Amino acid sequence: MSAVHRDTSLRGGRPAAPGAVATAGNRIRTAAADGPAPRAVALPSADAAGADLVARTTRRRRLAVAAALLGVALLAGVSLFVGVSQLSVGDVLSGRLTEAQAQTLLASRVPRTVAILLAGSAMAIAGLVMQLLVRNKFVEPSTAGTTESAGLGLITVTLLAPGLPLAGKMGMAAVFALAGTVLFLRVLRAIPLRSAVVVPLVGMMLSGIVGAASTFIAYRFYMLHTLSSWMTGDFSGVVRGRYELLWVVAACTVVAYLAANRFTVAGLGEEFTTNLGLNYRRVLALGLSIVAVTSAVVVVVVGGLPFLGLVVPNVVSLAMGDYLRRSLPWVAILGAAFVLVCDIVGRLVIYPAEIPIGVVVGVVGAAVFLFLLLRRPAGAR
Repeated sequence: MSAVHRDTSLRGGRPAAPGAVATAGNRIRTAAADGPAPRAVALPSADAAGADLVARTTRRRRLAVAAALLGVALLAGVSLFVGVSQLSVGDVLSGRLTEAQAQTLLASRVPRTVAILLAGSAMAIAGLVMQLLVRNKFVEPSTAGTTESAGLGLITVTLLAPGLPLAGKMGMAAVFALAGTVLFLRVLRAIPLRSAVVVPLVGMMLSGIVGAASTFIAYRFYMLHTLSSWMTGDFSGVVRGRYELLWVVAACTVVAYLAANRFTVAGLGEEFTTNLGLNYRRVLALGLSIVAVTSAVVVVVVGGLPFLGLVVPNVVSLAMGDYLRRSLPWVAILGAAFVLVCDIVGRLVIYPAEIPIGVVVGVVGAAVFLFLLLRRPAGAR
């Protein structure tokens, strides 16, 4: 049988083109000359690369948080040894303290430092929660009438029930603080134009009105000094047995962290929150309650810390965005560190005397507040 016939039989009876057999043979020879086909290289999948990136990012964040906590711990250690009564690190570590030194350390310095950490972190978080709920970066308890309303509550309960325990006064201050915050929100709803600058100005005017009412009542009943001591932040009077109420704000901080996702969603507006199946009014009530209780406790125990809840959340927001669950630990850490630094500065500037922490925080916070108001975004003319 001829070659053409064999090829015809293989192709179903149709003769192949003359060059087809030669071409096929050339392909076979070329493949044999080139050797075996190269093996496929296994590339990492997109899922594996994404998981590795997430793991590295998580490790970096944890290391950054650990470094920040270490810095706060070092500041807290410095705070323990700043003051008129001389304490040395060596004596504390070795246990060679006199009775007076041990009393100073355990009854004054340690409670003061713990109070600074709790108050600083809690007020910074309260400011962040209020900014999310009001949807304005320039709002915090001292610029929305919350702190002044707490002071009005203290004056009222002192006049009506002077023998009420400190916890009862704190509860009355919290009720007034919540009422003042709700009044602020009602006023905002009645204003057609709600620009970024108008909202804090409305809050500051409301704060001025409530503060003027408190001052008038205090003047009529000879309580101006008492009101001034309440509204000016000062940690010099914080001792063992007086700061324990601040653990309430620690509980408020935990609640704020657990409800962080709800507050983030509520910050996007009532319609968006309702579409996701959340009760906007309940979330708003929870957030305002946290803000009111935190402000009232801090005012009762320490006094007012103006602009703290405004400065710290804005600094963290510029670096990390507005996702509350991720930024809340940093707000707490930076708030505690900020108050620690201001307190140490206030104790050293006119040593051995002391500048109240409210004055130092107010000066620094007001300067940063003006900077944030006047700051132009990148590329703006």
